[in-house]
Parts: sequence; C-alpha cells; structure tokens
Amino acid sequence: MSSFKSPLHETVMTTPTQVWNDSCSFEELKYAIEHGAVGATTNPVIVGEVLKKEMHLWKDRINELIKTMPKATEIDIAWKLIEEMAVKGAEFLLPVFEKEKGLKGRLSIQTNAQYYRDAEKMSEQAQYFNTLAPNMQVKMPVTKAGIAAIEDATYHGVCINATVSFTVPQSLAVGEAIEKGLKRREAEGKDVSRMNPVCTLMVGRLDDWLKASADKAGILANPACYEWAGVAAIKKAYNIFRQRGYRTKMLSAAYRNHFHWSELVGGDLVLTIPGKWQKRINASGIPVIKTKIDEPVPADMLKELTTRLPEFNRAYDENGLKPEEFETYGATARTLRQFLNGYADLLSVIRDFMVPNPDK
Repeated sequence: MSSFKSPLHETVMTTPTQVWNDSCSFEELKYAIEHGAVGATTNPVIVGEVLKKEMHLWKDRINELIKTMPKATEIDIAWKLIEEMAVKGAEFLLPVFEKEKGLKGRLSIQTNAQYYRDAEKMSEQAQYFNTLAPNMQVKMPVTKAGIAAIEDATYHGVCINATVSFTVPQSLAVGEAIEKGLKRREAEGKDVSRMNPVCTLMVGRLDDWLKASADKAGILANPACYEWAGVAAIKKAYNIFRQRGYRTKMLSAAYRNHFHWSELVGGDLVLTIPGKWQKRINASGIPVIKTKIDEPVPADMLKELTTRLPEFNRAYDENGLKPEEFETYGATARTLRQFLNGYADLLSVIRDFMVPNPDK
C-alpha cells in the first residue's frame, strides 16, 4: 500500500514539483496545505469568489472598516479588504516559509488590474505589497508595461508572480526581465537568496482561447488537440528556461483537464490548483508518473495544433508575439477584461455595505 495519502501529496514529496492553492479561501488553503501545498495565489475574481463563500467571516470586518474609515471610498475599503485577506492567507503559510528559508510558503497578491498599462504604478504597488508580510509574492500582468514593472520590482526585492500570461513569448520576456532585475540587485551587493520568482502560464485559458478563436474563424480541428495546447506551450517554455538558466520557475494555472497536473509532474515548477481540482485529482487514482515533464506532447496532437490553428503558433513560437502585442492577444484581452470586471464586481459588493440598496 502506498505511504502517500493522495496523488498531490506524492507529487510534492517525491518530485521537485510544487503545488500551490489557487485561492486565499481559508477552508481551501487548509485542505491544500494538508495535502502538501506550499504556496497560494489570488486575483480579483478569486477574492470575489472567496467573499461569496466565506462572507460570514468577513461581513463584520467590512462593516468595521466602513465605520473606522469615515472618509474612505469603496475603492479604499476594497483594497484594505484585499490586503487583509492576503495577510491572513500568508499567516497560514508562514510555517512553510520559515521551514523552507523563504523559498516556499508565499501568498501571491495581485496588483490593480487597472494599472496594466502603467509600469510605474504597478511597481510602486508591488513594493508596497511586499511590506505587508514577510512571505508575500506579487502578481503583475505580462503586458508590455508589465514586463518593465517586473524588472523594476524585482530589482527592489519583490518576489514576482508574473500573471495574465499564456504564451512562450510572454514567458521568455518574463524570464529575461527577472534576470535583469536580479543582476541589478546583485551588482549592488543586495541579497537575492530568498527570492523565488515564478512565471505563470495559464494553460487552460490558452486552451479556451484556441477553441473560441477556431470557432470564430470556422476552423475544424481534432477536438483532442485543444486539451494539449497549454501543456505544449508550458513544456516548451520550461525547457527553454532550463537551457537559458533562468532563475524563474514556470507555473501552471487555470486547470481544465488533468493533463495540467499529470503531464507536468517531475518538473522543477509550480502547479497552482483550484480547490475543486485538487479534490478531483486526489480522488482520481491516476498514478503519479515522475518523469512526465520530459515526455513530449504526442506528435499527432502537436501537428494538428501547428498546422490548423494560427493562434496556437503565435503562442508556441518563441517569436510569435512582440511585447506590444501581449495585451491584445486574445487570451490576454479576455483575461484582462475578466479581472477588470471582477474588480468592478468587488467594488459593487463593498458599495452595497456602504450604501445599502433601499429597494431590496
């Protein structure tokens, strides 16, 4: 009988692969840590979802903030809440952070989605977030401005989690930017020993975009190939990172099928997995094959993707996108819009506390 209590626990205990919880929900984070998770991440949509699930934990605090901050706007209250949720999540992970000497056990907090075109504002906010707790990690979108902000914030000692990223070109731009930031710190004798930057590739959202773009263009392809697109992109980016010696780890996010875990096991990378997917994987009985990261994508699936789907080639080719095209690539634009809408929805929730709707 296996000594491991779950596939994810076995993944973490027997391979270099890390598992993070894709939420700051207390309930989900507790389960994840019990099954080997060593980090967690959040974004505006996730914060809104956590509030819906755990409003009983936060409604009194929201009312208290409104009372004690008499001049605050709904924006002020929302960001105070986001910060407090991040700090609480970081507290759960602090024992891991201390045990791993700062190289694991961080909670990712995302900069304001509205700043995606402003490198200076993103970097300033990232540096502020870095002061909230010793084990904070800061997410910034991989837009053209985001790349500049990532380098600058890295130089100032911020552990980066590059997000809103779906492609090999975006990943490589992140790897280069972080290396520049780290080298600038090192040149000035500043410590980088406890910095553990990651670059997200939202594998499932790339799959989603390829399906949508193919439908829009009237392209008919083998439906099985879409399930391999994100896996193909992250495996390629992972291998290039190793070849170039980047100190940034790749991170797989946005789960749509078990390949987004099972095909990446064995790699020195991070898998940030939503709570429902963690439970599905742990109950699946799928064996943990410790060398899957080095196994190529099936040749027929890769051929289908590269010959039929132009949008895949833009994501897979190292030079498929220029930095000025990052924010208009379909998957990026879709996700930016969702994060912006999620932020607006969060403000609406706070508004209902501050100015209750008399018609309800």
